[in-house]
Amino acid sequence: MGKKIEKKGDLYMNVAYENLAKSNAIFMSDYKRAFSDFVEKGWYVLGEQVKSFEEEFASFIGTKYCIGVASGLDALIISLECLKLPKGSDVLVPSNTYIASILAIVKAGLHPVLIEPDEKTCNINPDLLESKLTPKTKAVLVVHLYGKSCEMDKICNFCKKHNLKLVEDCAQSHGAKFCQKMTGSFGDAGAFSFYPTKNLGALGDAGAICTNDKELADMARAWRNYGSEKHYHNKYTGLNSRLDEIQAAFLRIKLRHIDEITEKKRRLASLYLEGLDINKFQLPVVDDKYFDVYHIFQIQANRRDELKSYLQDNGIKTEIHYPIAPISQEGYKEILNAQKEKTEIAEKIANSVLSLPISFGATEDEVKYVIDVMNKF
Repeated sequence: MGKKIEKKGDLYMNVAYENLAKSNAIFMSDYKRAFSDFVEKGWYVLGEQVKSFEEEFASFIGTKYCIGVASGLDALIISLECLKLPKGSDVLVPSNTYIASILAIVKAGLHPVLIEPDEKTCNINPDLLESKLTPKTKAVLVVHLYGKSCEMDKICNFCKKHNLKLVEDCAQSHGAKFCQKMTGSFGDAGAFSFYPTKNLGALGDAGAICTNDKELADMARAWRNYGSEKHYHNKYTGLNSRLDEIQAAFLRIKLRHIDEITEKKRRLASLYLEGLDINKFQLPVVDDKYFDVYHIFQIQANRRDELKSYLQDNGIKTEIHYPIAPISQEGYKEILNAQKEKTEIAEKIANSVLSLPISFGATEDEVKYVIDVMNKF
């Protein structure tokens, strides 16, 4: 294992994994104007900012409709509820996803069936879907992990062949594409999170559903507002899950800069891809069919925990997305335990994956320093 590198001039740096204040600094004057306008107008819930953001984000993704909600989790739950699947239906979902994907399935009264990922892309392996198909299977929930699209051609063909609904978890993939088509525009619904660390991040929790299905869009709008299409008339057992007006205003500002944010993160990713020693670390797959937005730049390393400590000793903060596979989560043992023997790849990824600094606020010099330190490990 490498040792702490001695400081020589400006060589030694403190590199944050994420510095949200720095990442948002260039938008601050616009944020202040938006906040002042928001307060002065006095309309704080489901106003013109939400309506305008929904139109602008739908245009960006390439769908007819967008429905702003309170979080990415709620976007998933509402999307699944609006599919009107029989309760207890099986939903195929990747075995290495963040727990929100599985939690949403459970909260919608459905049953998660775990599908192992491709070890190289870390996304759901479409070649394994057929093996888990049963008469109870009614939908597939894919997760575009780390900012890389899943193989949507195979997945869409599978869903069409078996008449299954398709929901995309796009929490990490704002602007990511597969064969030039945006994630969030393939399925019956695309669920987005705008948590502050996302490429398109709010200044608090926020989410959205994108769809081309008018019936689903209308139902989702009601679901987010107590299940009400008309005031005091509750058609569905919905939620209070409305995108905040002020968060919509902030998101509109950042949406105008999303291409700049994506370009910066892709540039930092290219430094890692060109500079890191591929004999020591497994790097993300690069292929022309994928347009990756690198919400997370993940590598895999056999001695991950030693590497993380070594980087920490050298002033470099990292994260692990995610250290515990869903199958091993305490709250899901009863739900998922029958599938325990089938998630070896998910557990291997959980034990080897490490996320490197690639914030919009990070500099090229910081990334070059991370590369230099890592290659001496």
